[in-house]
Amino acid sequence: MSAPRFDGIAVGATLATLDADAGYGIVENAALAWKDGGIAYLGPHDPALESAAAEVRRFDGGVIAPGLVDCHTHLVFAGDRAAEFEHRLQGASYEEIARAGGGILSTVRAVREAGEDALLAESLPRAKALIADGATTLEIKSGYGLDFDNERKMLRVARRIGEELGVGIRTTYLAAHALPPEFAGNADGYIDAAIEWLPRLHAEGLVDAVDAFCEGIGFSPAQTLHMFEAARALDLPVKLHADQLSDLGGAALAAGFDGLSADHIEHTSEDGVRAMAERGTVAVLLPGAFHVLRETKLPPLDLLRAHGVPMAVATDCNPGTSPLQSLRQAMQLACTHFKLTPEESLRGATTDAAKALGLRDRGVLRVGMRADFVHWRIRRPAELCYWLGGNLADGVFAGGKRIA
Repeated sequence: MSAPRFDGIAVGATLATLDADAGYGIVENAALAWKDGGIAYLGPHDPALESAAAEVRRFDGGVIAPGLVDCHTHLVFAGDRAAEFEHRLQGASYEEIARAGGGILSTVRAVREAGEDALLAESLPRAKALIADGATTLEIKSGYGLDFDNERKMLRVARRIGEELGVGIRTTYLAAHALPPEFAGNADGYIDAAIEWLPRLHAEGLVDAVDAFCEGIGFSPAQTLHMFEAARALDLPVKLHADQLSDLGGAALAAGFDGLSADHIEHTSEDGVRAMAERGTVAVLLPGAFHVLRETKLPPLDLLRAHGVPMAVATDCNPGTSPLQSLRQAMQLACTHFKLTPEESLRGATTDAAKALGLRDRGVLRVGMRADFVHWRIRRPAELCYWLGGNLADGVFAGGKRIA
């Protein structure tokens, strides 16, 4: 008997392939087959195809869409910052909390006190929650260690999450996140130290990209430039927390290094948007932080559309400003706060999010792409942004293997 043509096939659902410049790419009464982790067939269902598959997954309706890609998270951390949430509701600003020793530095203290296994144990439930609601690829940043050993610990935990859960992981080095207490008053010295750690961590296979927090309460454009030059010397791509609280030209700075993405960008100018368009830098919208911080300054959405800048959507899952454990909820917030259409939001969490990570093998259903897909208990794709909460994912598959 000859070997099966496919490792598996899914039948009985409508496909939303997103494999077009516009529209959901709907295929009714469809079949999706995979082999060696990649999509090997996509199209109308023919019962004869089932006999060529080692495994047949039958669905009674619903929609199969590309697996969600969460392209901006800080989900590896210890402790929580619920008290800060209360303080903000009582009138304290994000900057006031940070300057008083709270914010990022409070999480740094908790991460430094946690061993690697304990940090993994705290972080796994958050990753599982994201996967359960449709994520098949997660970007995870460091940035709560702020010294060599603890940045390394965070990146190792991120890799271990991928190994344990079967989800795709991209790791981002974000040592330039905040100034640790041992470098108080010496930001340039800290950037020099963080640059020194980077080649060592990269040599261990722990770094896929480099990020920085370019902001008045973070690091200056000159310091960010210094970090990005070190990344370029190692042929590592960059992304940037840009123009969240003020316009320091961060989006244009990231674009000048052919950055994968500029993230937040509430205060980005038209010059910054134009630079992103010219260099192919994706705008990553983070409506969770916008929502939790009760911001009112919207990203330059009309300019992004006018200049053709792809708009990704991500959770920004973190303990302080976006304790959001559902990318689908981020998609809904992007619709309600930023007035994205459901199609824009779904593309933002799949096709454009994959671009924001430099990944060309996922984010769309097409023969030859990774078999990352989700079967949703819905009638039409817009429901992914319509429902608030609920358990809509009936099966989450990464590389053809069910992970939730």
